[in-house]
Amino acid sequence: MNLQFFMPTRIIMGEDCILKNADALYKLGKKALIVTGSKSAKINGSFSDVTNTLDVNGQEYAVFDKVMANPTIDCVYEGAAYAKKENADFIIAIGGGSPMDAAKAIALLACQDIPRENLFSGEYEAKVLPMAFIPTTAGTGSEVTQYSILTNDAARTKTTLAAPFLFPDVSFLDSKYMEALSKVTTINTAIDALSHSVESFLSVRSNTLTEVLALESIGIIVKQLENLKNFTLTREDRSQLLYASTLGGMVIAHTGTTAVHSMGYSLTYFKAIDHGRANGLLLTEFMKLVEKLRPDKIKTLLVKMGYTSLLELESIIFELLGDTESITVEELESYSDIAIKAKNIPNGIVAPTREELLNIYRAVFKV
Repeated sequence: MNLQFFMPTRIIMGEDCILKNADALYKLGKKALIVTGSKSAKINGSFSDVTNTLDVNGQEYAVFDKVMANPTIDCVYEGAAYAKKENADFIIAIGGGSPMDAAKAIALLACQDIPRENLFSGEYEAKVLPMAFIPTTAGTGSEVTQYSILTNDAARTKTTLAAPFLFPDVSFLDSKYMEALSKVTTINTAIDALSHSVESFLSVRSNTLTEVLALESIGIIVKQLENLKNFTLTREDRSQLLYASTLGGMVIAHTGTTAVHSMGYSLTYFKAIDHGRANGLLLTEFMKLVEKLRPDKIKTLLVKMGYTSLLELESIIFELLGDTESITVEELESYSDIAIKAKNIPNGIVAPTREELLNIYRAVFKV
């Protein structure tokens, strides 16, 4: 057996884990730049837990709270300039995928001058500010990956910035910050996590260890689907979803994603469809394509889920996501042209053709 697994992020999970592990922040530096969105972190208590801990530690901090959904290249360059201006020597990200994605790029750009045209080249020095992450949704898994996914207007899609030194140093997982999340956000992020783990399992880069972790993640999330539908989630249920999401991040850090993400990016970029929802809409149609060539892999997934067919999974996902958006064939043709160029396409054990991508889109949106 040949196997490599690299996951340098320290994970600290549990109620009040930030307050109880102040030393983990103290070790990172003297002044933090807190990267977050405009309000949610201040509402759910995560922001005050972080600032109270920094105060106890005697550490200074500045706040960059301009991160929008699907952060832009302009946003991360502005954040990096602010980090330099404030002489921040470490980064704390608080929020969902957007603040965490932005924080990695800011941590990189605060340490080295990278022209915009080279931002996605992968040609960087191994210099980055230390990072601590606090996820406040259970979906992206960004707290344990080396990926920063940014809106790229030049390519009319979302593009991944990646480097092995972009893993956060430490991540704090506390489900109490998720108790006030809306039903829609909770569902979309959970489906995003499910998509990560399924796509990882169906990647050409999967290995024995990533498959074990992916199946563990999938099993946990599927057990919560009924609770998601009824929206009867306890704090422990949310803790389980957070754990499963982190496992999903750990596996895609090694395997990457597949055509599902490549196709979903256009739905988000052009139609403002939430990332997790976009993945969920596409997931089972992609799995049907894989089933034609690799029924063994799909059978393993279905057994773990407790289903006998993909139609059962499809039924509950669409029950959760509701009616699909209205999109024209012409638009889907354009999205297929964009998606087929993505690096994620050949990463799947089945790499769809451009025609197959279009067929998946058309099946989902019924056009």
